[in-house]
Amino acid sequence: MTTITRLFDFPYYQLENYDKQDALVTKQNGIWVKTSTQEYIDNANTVSRALLRMGIQKNDKIAIISSSNRTEWHIMDIGILQTGAQNVPIYPTIAQEDYEYILNHSEAIYVFVSDIEVLTKVNNIKANVPSLKEVFCFNEIEGCRNWTELLKLGEDKSNQDVVEDRKNNVKADDLATIIYTSGTTGRPKGVMLSHNNIVSNVLNSAPRIPFEAGKSVALSFLPICHIFERMILYLYQYYGVSVYFGESIDKISDNLKEVRPNVITAVPRLLEKVYDKIYAKGLELKGIKRLLFFWAINLGLHYAPYGANGFWYEFQLKIARKLIFSKWKEGLGGNLDLMVSGSAALQKRLARVFAAAEIPVMEGYGLTETSPVITVNDMRNRGFQVGTVGKAIDNVEVKIAEDGEILCKGPNVMMGYYKDPEKTAEAIIDGYFHTGDIGNVDANGFLTITDRKKEMFKTSGGKYIAPQIIENTMKQSRFIEQIMVIGDGEKMPGAFIQPSFEFIREWEKLHGIEVGKTNEEVIAHPKVIARIQEEIDHLNPKFGNWEQIKRFELTPDVWSIEGGHLTPTLKLRRKIILEIYKNLYIKIYGHFE
Repeated sequence: MTTITRLFDFPYYQLENYDKQDALVTKQNGIWVKTSTQEYIDNANTVSRALLRMGIQKNDKIAIISSSNRTEWHIMDIGILQTGAQNVPIYPTIAQEDYEYILNHSEAIYVFVSDIEVLTKVNNIKANVPSLKEVFCFNEIEGCRNWTELLKLGEDKSNQDVVEDRKNNVKADDLATIIYTSGTTGRPKGVMLSHNNIVSNVLNSAPRIPFEAGKSVALSFLPICHIFERMILYLYQYYGVSVYFGESIDKISDNLKEVRPNVITAVPRLLEKVYDKIYAKGLELKGIKRLLFFWAINLGLHYAPYGANGFWYEFQLKIARKLIFSKWKEGLGGNLDLMVSGSAALQKRLARVFAAAEIPVMEGYGLTETSPVITVNDMRNRGFQVGTVGKAIDNVEVKIAEDGEILCKGPNVMMGYYKDPEKTAEAIIDGYFHTGDIGNVDANGFLTITDRKKEMFKTSGGKYIAPQIIENTMKQSRFIEQIMVIGDGEKMPGAFIQPSFEFIREWEKLHGIEVGKTNEEVIAHPKVIARIQEEIDHLNPKFGNWEQIKRFELTPDVWSIEGGHLTPTLKLRRKIILEIYKNLYIKIYGHFE
């Protein structure tokens, strides 16, 4: 019986316990192609044999850069790890200069890429990476060696005994992967995670996830290069979940209907968009249907778990679920009964309304440095509390420092930052990882995050501003797509706002007004400015007078990863946004220093 101590033990454990015919499923040329657990393991062993023939040594680094989640990624992952080498996943959307930095910093020997876009970026900097021997591609691309060459090279099983020997020499505490954090400032840091860091996180999180072992289906589309999705995928393997890989974020809606999953992982931004689309459909309804729709939404926004609202509320909710919320569920495939959310704070209204619709969002919290899960909500055993990120998972300790910073200790805490002992010593003190987040733990053990320590600032009046809470509240407005609160050292908070241009087009039609064809014309239109001011005025009273947004400026650009506004995990790059909109800062405060 396989005891899981290293990441490559997961597929073998799955084979013994579930032996799935559809362990990993990827769409190719319009058809879902299934890979069984046995094929997954056989191909991973073939890759390991090939890598040994290519001269891969223990602790060599192999990078994988993929624009989408796919079966090949996982075969390569296990194939690499079995040789004692390390898998270095890289975000596909970062700048090619960052590719160059990461490949050089990690001294990667080989790179496996998914498609022509990624390959082009790698080829542009290849000459500047002396350690790099060869680039392989998952897709068939002329002029690039294909990953299937490894499947041919490893066909001969005569060196499988060497693979077994390598596997046996990989210890639980050995380095498994280096994940470069996207970072809102400066160069990416290489987070070193051991096999045990991630394995312990999977096994200690597992009791919190209510899977029907061997019977559940998952749709995976969050970037696999991020530890959140990667850890969840090992968890799926542990529970014998069939994993279907979404084609792209744009096709999620179609994929949900085709796959009909029981579980997905999501980030709050995606859930906000799903809710906005549902809401927009409600606005198109007429008469009694419209009244019922908004009655159900209003009911959902007041949801509290475990029947806390009493009999009459629960009776109404039963009706709302039958008449309205069941259609939401159908639109998401019909079988979805769990969404796991991480990466950023989830608005309370979304937690309430999706739970009311019987598609609860289990919000969790963690960082790349903690493999990643520290806490997570769980509907069972009263383990769910709206507005919190749940309770600490097994064997992980959370404590709050005197200044309010959240500290974490446990087997999930990273080995350190690669080639950076100084930053490691700053981050881990007496075994506790300093998260940089501010929060509190209530009497029942539920953790609430209030802000990023580094993002809090003081106005000139000496009052602290926690921007994330304000931003999250303001984004409840359908007119506001993105917002960044500013005002460090200024007499009052202000904000840069990227309006939801898509929603403004709907609003235009609804009211029979024209606010311009281009984004520049839209943001300059007095009616748009006045309407967004109305939204700010409506939400401002939720905050103390010193926290309220007194002035704002609209931006014509759609904030994006490519534009430099957002990290690959969709967090705001505050310093860069400040620099981009220097002129707007001057309009608000009269100066820029």
